[in-house]
Amino acid sequence: MNDKALTVLVVGATGSIGRLVVAEALRRGYTTRALVRDAGKAAEQLPAETDLFVADLTRAETLASAVDGVDAVVFTQGSREGGSEAAEAADYGAVRNILAALGERPARIALMTLIGITNRTGGFNSETGVLDWKRRSERLVRASGRPYTIVRPGWFDYNEPDEHQLTLPQGDKPRAEAPSDGAISRQQIAEVLVASLTSHAADHKTFDLLAERGPAPTDLTPLFDALQPDPADALDGVLDPANLPLDEEPQRVRDDLDAVRKSFGR
Repeated sequence: MNDKALTVLVVGATGSIGRLVVAEALRRGYTTRALVRDAGKAAEQLPAETDLFVADLTRAETLASAVDGVDAVVFTQGSREGGSEAAEAADYGAVRNILAALGERPARIALMTLIGITNRTGGFNSETGVLDWKRRSERLVRASGRPYTIVRPGWFDYNEPDEHQLTLPQGDKPRAEAPSDGAISRQQIAEVLVASLTSHAADHKTFDLLAERGPAPTDLTPLFDALQPDPADALDGVLDPANLPLDEEPQRVRDDLDAVRKSFGR
């Protein structure tokens, strides 16, 4: 993939992470598209060089122009309130619809979810269902057959001023549902998401993203290289607990997995 010729679509571009992803992609010289609901408001929040595409993430048929010609898609969107219904629409449905709109276009995916995503019995997921829907969005990306990187960041900006050394655990061990699970700066989340788009070492890998005491790395390749790839044809990340059985999933979710496999010619 030609680094300088990259055209990147950012989903959730006006959010706190999305704005930083847009800035980082522009900094690297990429043609950067922002998927937005209101072009006027977005123009006030994003750099003038950003190409704005107005669409409705809940309607796949509105997304064709936004994905046409893209080399990569970065997902940073998420539901803020509204419980399971809102999470299904934003955390899961947006990914399903973008993948459907892409069809056979060979775009690379960077998907941001969050740490603790497999903790189904914790209070947060029990009340909202958000983690289950985010996990299902990960499964769609893996099932699509596309090159991808899935990043599960810790608590945003809870890191101390001297904590910028990155650590990338796998297997989704956090369970405290508090900053003690680990923290990371928003800026570093954006940098890792964008860097993954052109990294062969990051392909087909799922990891938590946390910061420890120390300086930020100047090269992410050794960190990506050290990771285990997700098993071929697996729905979950490497080392993840097998606690979301496919045969117990809603029929619409199983149908979506079948559809995304077929849309990319699998």
